[in-house]
Amino acid sequence: MARLTVKDLLDQRGKHQFAMLRVETLEEAEAAEKAGVELLSIPPAMIHDRQFRDAAPNAFAFPGDNFYEIGDTADFLKWAFPLFKAGADGFYCSGSLQTVKAMADHGLPVCGHVGLIPSKRTWTGGFKAVGKTLASAQLVYQQCKALEAAGAFAVEIEVVPHSITEAIAAKTGLFLISMGAGPAGHAQYLFSDDVLGQTSGHVPRHAKRYADFASEHARLQQLRIAAMTAFASDVHGGAYPAPQYMVDSDADVVAAFRAWLERQDQAFH
Repeated sequence: MARLTVKDLLDQRGKHQFAMLRVETLEEAEAAEKAGVELLSIPPAMIHDRQFRDAAPNAFAFPGDNFYEIGDTADFLKWAFPLFKAGADGFYCSGSLQTVKAMADHGLPVCGHVGLIPSKRTWTGGFKAVGKTLASAQLVYQQCKALEAAGAFAVEIEVVPHSITEAIAAKTGLFLISMGAGPAGHAQYLFSDDVLGQTSGHVPRHAKRYADFASEHARLQQLRIAAMTAFASDVHGGAYPAPQYMVDSDADVVAAFRAWLERQDQAFH
């Protein structure tokens, strides 16, 4: 299967529901590729790792980071160009409209963010749905249209009422990536940590767990402790290293070496 392009995604809006995951490791990227997950959000450094495309040759990859980790418009461009050269397919950008426009003007495929934006949550009241009132729904729509006018091809729409997402989808040409914003999005997006059941503490309402890695990690940690306890006990009691874990020289070599050491010691005294 050939790697998807921006045109492919836009052409298939409403015709195919895409799956998207945030992955943090090459193992997760490889698993997602083999599972048929088409879109991946990844740490920027992963794009520069040559093993990434071996692990996920066909994934449409969005490197992304929070705007405050990158900087202003000029910083975003300096950040994005090497990633694009290394094979990034699109860029998550929570920066300004000016930044989105500058990136798009240079031909960089940009994905904006509306609704609950964790890094900007203070403006919308914290970790809660955005769009439940008329004014906030209007804000989400206006932000979508502004991002579209600035040249973004996609937008992550996060924790927005599904009926509002559906209404917005009919009024924009953007590729909508839904994170807890309902099936009207053109892709459904979750974090691998949630899908794999690795999240501790609060789990978002929209997150669905498909495995219980947390229990498996706990089980493996107990195995680590048990193995390391046995190792320490062996060391402290003299059971390790036993002969089968050591190498030695022939007896005549050892004798000759000891004699040489004695001569060296005498020479210094």
